[in-house]
Amino acid sequence: MAKDNNKTNVMRILDQAKISYNHYFYDHEDGKIDGVSVAHKLGQDVERVFKTLVTRGASREYFVFVIPVAQELNLKAAAKSVDEKSVEMIHVDEINKVTGYIRGGCSPVGMKKQFQTVIDSSCEQLPAIIVSAGKIGAQVEVAPRELLRFIGGKTAALTL
Repeated sequence: MAKDNNKTNVMRILDQAKISYNHYFYDHEDGKIDGVSVAHKLGQDVERVFKTLVTRGASREYFVFVIPVAQELNLKAAAKSVDEKSVEMIHVDEINKVTGYIRGGCSPVGMKKQFQTVIDSSCEQLPAIIVSAGKIGAQVEVAPRELLRFIGGKTAALTL
C-alpha cells in the first residue's frame, strides 16, 4: 500500500486506533496561524476549533489544556481541574522539547508523552471539534468523546 504523504503522524495514530476523523489542510504562507485565522481559513465557527496549550504546574508536572481558539485559558480553573496549586504556560522554546511539536502545530494526540489533558467543557455540546493535526497547515475534526477516551482526558470549564 502506498504511503499517503499528506497524512500527519496524528492522522496515522487516529487511523491505527480506528478513530473516525475528517482532515483539513489550509494555506499558511501568509503566516496567519493563530486559531481564529485558521478557523476562518477553514470556514468553521471559532467555537468548534480548539487550540492545545501546554502548562507546567507548581509540582513541575506538565498539563495539556484544549480550549476554543477565541478564548483565553483561565489559569486558576485549569490548575483546579488538575489538582494543582497553580499552572503557568510553558515558554514557546520549550514546546518542541516537551511535546515533539512546534508552536502552531501542537496536538493533544501523539505528544512525546501522554500528559494529563483537559478539554474545555464547551466541547460536550458539539458533535465534533477541530484540533491541530500535529503540523502547521493541518487540522483534524474528531468527536470529543472519542478524543477524550483515546487520550484519557476529561472536561472542565477552563476559559475566562
